[in-house]
Amino acid sequence: MLWSGWGDPAKAAPLPEPMVGLLRDLLGVRPAEEPPAALTGVRVAEPRLSGDDLAALAAAVGDGNVRVEAEARIRHTRGKSTPDLLRIRAGDAADAPDAVVLPGNHDEVLAVLEACAGRRIAVVPFGGGTSVVGGLAPEGVDAFVALDLRRMDGLTELDEVSRTAVLQPGLRAPAAEALLNERGYTLGHFPQSYEWASIGGFAAARSSGQASAGYGRFDDMVVGLTVATPEGTLDLGRAPKSAAGPDLRQLVLGSEGALGVITSVRVRVHAVPAERAYEGWRFASFDQGAAALRRLAQDGPLPAVLRLSDETETMVGLADPSAIGGGSSAAGALAVLGFEGAPAHVADRRAGAARVLREAGGEPLGAGPGEKWEHGRFNAPYLRDSLLDVGAFVETLETAAFWSDVPALYEAVRQALIGTLSGAGTPPLVMCHISHVYPTGASLYFTVVSAQGEDPVEHWAAAKRAACDAIVAAGGTISHHHGVGTDHRDWYAREIGPLGAAVLRAVKDRVDPAGILNPGVLVPPAERK
Repeated sequence: MLWSGWGDPAKAAPLPEPMVGLLRDLLGVRPAEEPPAALTGVRVAEPRLSGDDLAALAAAVGDGNVRVEAEARIRHTRGKSTPDLLRIRAGDAADAPDAVVLPGNHDEVLAVLEACAGRRIAVVPFGGGTSVVGGLAPEGVDAFVALDLRRMDGLTELDEVSRTAVLQPGLRAPAAEALLNERGYTLGHFPQSYEWASIGGFAAARSSGQASAGYGRFDDMVVGLTVATPEGTLDLGRAPKSAAGPDLRQLVLGSEGALGVITSVRVRVHAVPAERAYEGWRFASFDQGAAALRRLAQDGPLPAVLRLSDETETMVGLADPSAIGGGSSAAGALAVLGFEGAPAHVADRRAGAARVLREAGGEPLGAGPGEKWEHGRFNAPYLRDSLLDVGAFVETLETAAFWSDVPALYEAVRQALIGTLSGAGTPPLVMCHISHVYPTGASLYFTVVSAQGEDPVEHWAAAKRAACDAIVAAGGTISHHHGVGTDHRDWYAREIGPLGAAVLRAVKDRVDPAGILNPGVLVPPAERK
């Protein structure tokens, strides 16, 4: 992955001049006075680990699998939020790990944790490095290592009777899909981070893919886990469902490396669909489109992909990132639907969904808008790199709520973002889409574009605080699929309440008494008395 941006640098094409002019005229965007730092110009401190520390780590994983060179440490610095990228582009690697450690199996992970617990060295599990919520930047540590799981990248078991597969945590999503496809199966998990995110990261962050309406979230897919902790091993999940007490799998899912290191995941898999079909529908307004999506989510038939852009996102054309700025062929709000399965199944569901959408006021736009979305579905992070290059600021945030709360939540977050960013003298462009639907509610995914200004990191921090306050006040969850990290931790504490936070701390104290696992991430600190 590009050390200062997203993915393959060859895919980050420069913006066309008409789009640059539009950004300049509409938002006051101006190019930065200084170009981004080169890799060799990034400031990184000397490692804080002693020779004995490094020897103990090498004893656990082998001499060649402990790396302290500057480039390896820089490439494991923070995640891929826009503030993360702006800081690294400015040459700031103050949060770089002191070493990168690459275990090859579960026992080596256990050995690393034992060595680090005895030496009070923090450990941050590292998969694809795609966190956008501060999940890879521990707080209050004297030294820490990035535990890069890339060597643990296999498909170790495929049970075709039960239709489950056991995957290792460092396996990147495209490789996992390719291994399953060779045997005629698919995981069906395609989040925007798909090209670079890992299986372990999906589980640790409760990832949700773009086809979640058909396949479910990643935490719905997981039926078993193996977890290494400083206190030993957790083997969880011996049946699809159980009444044997609370489901501890759900405690690990979403734990973001704060309660242990996931070393294998058993997931359900599906036969590769014989047919995939995408289409677009127009609604006069976002509210009208949301009501139509709710009908499909509650009464069916439910497509595999179901999403709806608001009027602003539809106008800008963000549903087709390859043509951003060109607008959409449809005014109002654009919905994208995707159907997967046997041809007869696809045809039946398309016909049933069309009846519902027409009754709800929808106008069919044919396959074009859906196919354009499918073709460019992973392009938005590359577009962000190009926007940063010309001096624009672009960032996202997401939430979810019950259907009855969605309209007020949508408006509250929009107004919080517009009000804060406009107050700082930069007129923002705030867009939103419904990205995932359930019978009881939906998620809202916001994208913000503005000029960077003199201090874009603090500029965004103020807006993000206002948006998080608005989310909590309006009854939404602080995150639907990005996770908690350090960025959302204080609002997560408000969401689960003091007793919930105390329960979480008690679990962490039991599995991680030395407090080395991703300190400051997810788990709210104890209140001072």
